[in-house]
Amino acid sequence: MALKVISPKALDEKLQKKEPIFLLDVRAEEKYNEYHITDPNIKNQNIPKNIIFDLEGNGEEGLQSLPKNGEIVVTCTTGNSARKCAEILSQKDYQVTLLEGGITAWKQYIDTKHED
Repeated sequence: MALKVISPKALDEKLQKKEPIFLLDVRAEEKYNEYHITDPNIKNQNIPKNIIFDLEGNGEEGLQSLPKNGEIVVTCTTGNSARKCAEILSQKDYQVTLLEGGITAWKQYIDTKHED
């Protein structure tokens, strides 16, 4: 099953329309604290990827904060770890969408947007 993907531009457009977004950032906590995508319509959650990779070992306690009935946009630095996490979560019946290119692509998009 192919993963749903959202581009930084499409995510930004959703935010402009005031659509609520649940954003799961799977980077290490210190990276997350350094920078993450913020918006009044974003509900941010930081669950480091190793917790998700190790769900078989840890069980799903770490995921209690994730909504089962709504879209979750998953991101990391470049999108690779997020893709793995999204695949694992989609197998657990979460509705996940991958932020294409991760935080790196998001920052580039925001930078170019401000140049206009």
